[in-house]
Amino acid sequence: MDMRFYGVDWIAMLLTFVAVWQIGNKNKAGFWLMMLANVGWMMVGIMGQSTAIFLANAVFLSMNWRAASKWAKQETTAHADTA
Repeated sequence: MDMRFYGVDWIAMLLTFVAVWQIGNKNKAGFWLMMLANVGWMMVGIMGQSTAIFLANAVFLSMNWRAASKWAKQETTAHADTA
């Protein structure tokens, strides 16, 4: 096993898979897991001196943050409607 990135790439990959699975099951925790994965991939981008990997995951991180916050607003609105 290649440990060039100290296993950060493997952890980020596993977090990505679990996050996608959770989002597919309509679980908001998937967004938070994906954000952790994005941070991991950003670290891999820094270690591998890849600006593209770093920037792409910085954008993905902001998109996941936005999605998680919109999901929270929808849950708040849904709870208010049922009360």
